Amino acid sequence: MPRASKDIINVKGFHLEFGEIDEYLKRKSYYGKRVSVDYDELRKWDLNLLSHFKPFYAPLCDLCCMCTYGKCDLLGKKGACGINLEKQQAREALSTAVIGASAHAAHARHLVDTLIEKKPTSELHYDSSIDIKTPISTTVTGVEPETPEDLDRIMTYIERELTNLMASVHTGQETEVTDFESKALHAGMLDTMALELAEIAQINQYGLPTGKADTHMLEIGMDVIDSTKPVILCIGHNIAPSAEIIDYAEDIGAEEEIEICGLCCTAMEMGRYSKSSKIVGPISRQLTFLRSGIPDVVVLDEQCIRSDVYEVCGEMGMVVIATSDKCSMGLEDMSEENPYRIINRILQEKIPGVLIKDEKKVAMVAVNLALQLTRGRDPETSDRFRVNCVRCSPCDSNCTPSRKPEKQEDLDLNSVLGYCELCGECNRVCPAMLPIMEAIDDAKNGDLRAIGTLYESCSGCGRCMEVCPVGVPILDIIRESRGETPERFLIRAGRGPVQDIEIRRVGAPIVFGDIPGVISLAGCSNYPSGERDVQIIAEEFLKRGYIVLAAGCAAMDIALTHDDEGKTLYEKYPGDFDRGGLLNLGPCVGNSHAIGSAIKIANIFARVPMKGNTVEIADYILNRIGVCVIGWGAMSQKAFAIVTGANRWGIPVVLGPHASKYRRLYLGESSPRVIRDKSDDSMVPSEPAPPHLTYAAESINECLVMASKMCIRPNDTPRGRMVKLSNYVDLHLKYYGDLPADIDLFVRNEREIPYKHKDDILEILRKKNWKPREPVKEPTIIR
Repeated sequence: MPRASKDIINVKGFHLEFGEIDEYLKRKSYYGKRVSVDYDELRKWDLNLLSHFKPFYAPLCDLCCMCTYGKCDLLGKKGACGINLEKQQAREALSTAVIGASAHAAHARHLVDTLIEKKPTSELHYDSSIDIKTPISTTVTGVEPETPEDLDRIMTYIERELTNLMASVHTGQETEVTDFESKALHAGMLDTMALELAEIAQINQYGLPTGKADTHMLEIGMDVIDSTKPVILCIGHNIAPSAEIIDYAEDIGAEEEIEICGLCCTAMEMGRYSKSSKIVGPISRQLTFLRSGIPDVVVLDEQCIRSDVYEVCGEMGMVVIATSDKCSMGLEDMSEENPYRIINRILQEKIPGVLIKDEKKVAMVAVNLALQLTRGRDPETSDRFRVNCVRCSPCDSNCTPSRKPEKQEDLDLNSVLGYCELCGECNRVCPAMLPIMEAIDDAKNGDLRAIGTLYESCSGCGRCMEVCPVGVPILDIIRESRGETPERFLIRAGRGPVQDIEIRRVGAPIVFGDIPGVISLAGCSNYPSGERDVQIIAEEFLKRGYIVLAAGCAAMDIALTHDDEGKTLYEKYPGDFDRGGLLNLGPCVGNSHAIGSAIKIANIFARVPMKGNTVEIADYILNRIGVCVIGWGAMSQKAFAIVTGANRWGIPVVLGPHASKYRRLYLGESSPRVIRDKSDDSMVPSEPAPPHLTYAAESINECLVMASKMCIRPNDTPRGRMVKLSNYVDLHLKYYGDLPADIDLFVRNEREIPYKHKDDILEILRKKNWKPREPVKEPTIIR
């Protein structure tokens, strides 16, 4: 007789466990729900795009060092594997895009898994005025996620595709430039999906703003931090550790005794989560603030963390708590230990840093450790300033490389400056090409004005200090010489998505051109004069009636400048998605809302089907929605993926100010373009609009003029075209001093000529034998 139990049947030669059947059925059910997308259709769209916008490469070097065949010199010849320089550059573009998309996907995976763990059966929601919750993911996959499990299914698709794309980078795989670029565009689109999933996961878990235009104001700037209190600084992108720190401080009643602040996107997340948190600033403030000596405990999560942060914190006497296996820094993993034992070990054994992957323990350790480290500090002398010693030779083995003076006056500028030999090495390596040596020379003679003015232009990279042969702490001197005006500003908290009702209100004016365009500011802020440049770009378009969106470091940069009345742009302009609105979308993941708003316009206003309809939506955006992304700043792999994702959706990008280092552009022809008119299926001449898909601007002047031109679309009405050309002409005159020479390409009939300069423009048209033409009724590049 067979032996049987509730879960097992045993017959001679046969063994069956019902749990195996359950698991099989579960897997079958799961794979029945597996997300699948037609990549072949997306590839056809990419090749179509690339036929209009040719890849242009500017290699930083001519070598390939990716395998042991090499290194191979590809200048005018092939490498050992048969690859040439153009293919290698396309391969590097794909690799860069995949790295960036993987960073965002890993971040999204953590948030989605946490949401599944904590709220497995919850229903995903946004504000009641938002029906389309995930326009990007729904358009690509056809899935409208309702639960965390749906997010998991989409995440699995993203991860599967990224693995496939990374495999194509391997030696002996992909061989064609256009296919490398198609895959790079695919990686960029996956990046936009990961951003979107990370955002909806954290909004649903932490109750962040969901489309509210008038979010609360937050303080931002290095001087908003009260250094008389214990200071916890959070750096990175993941909200989880900082949210737990804020909650724990409130739970034990220590929120008034302690300062919890943030740098980079974590700071933006904290500001959305709690009105009491403070923002130090964007990534460009990281080294400067750490070297100020103000933080007591530095908590790291993931992304945009300086590689030397542990070393710098050690020099300044700060304790580091790493919280992610993506950024472990060689630290001892104490995740399983009792939090109070961790604190005791840090204090007694003088451990400078630990790894704790349990966010609740991170909160307990960070708050209590900060309170312990500062216990007994005299508040009268707690305006702390730590200075690295001037390196001497030979070095005393007992020398402590940093100290914590009791008073800020302990920084003797004269004695520190006296070590400077005016060798000029600082000038040579400064990426902003600042006149550091000359400013120090003035300071040595008692005039600190020149070196103080470098603060706003300094990108905070610290390369000047690295090359200084006598170890002068140049970054500290610049910071301390910046004058008496405190760095205190206001920024509107990140609002999250654009509401559907806002799209309905402005969809028509945007598509027809009455609102001249939507400008989305992205990018990293380690670049010269960064805050001022981004503020000028934003305000130039705001006062002309464009809608300006910003996320991540760019959103913070906009806030770091006052006008003559002492206001920031966030205080001057409303946060609505409407003419002249300035929207802080939130951290880097908020860039998904910029692309999502364009998709919503196509779906809500034009009724273009959305589910699984990526190509038609992207074609509509390219030809009818005047949106342009400006990536103004140093381009990390993540930023590369963000702008490449925008390109996949038909959104043009202007990069700068060091955009030649971007290495790959998508450039169009400066001549009439032939596109298809869907109304009668004819091929007709049209303006080159947008003129490029990715363009490098080497100055703010070039950026402003090109961005205005990037918003021109074949679908513009005569009135809309006149509005856009008015801005293009005015900006060209303001920043170049003359009328644009290519104006004839964009004027279809005399009704579109801006009144103010009509006579001069007509003269240009006459010289170029311009002929009027009819607008394309239903423009498309799909054949």
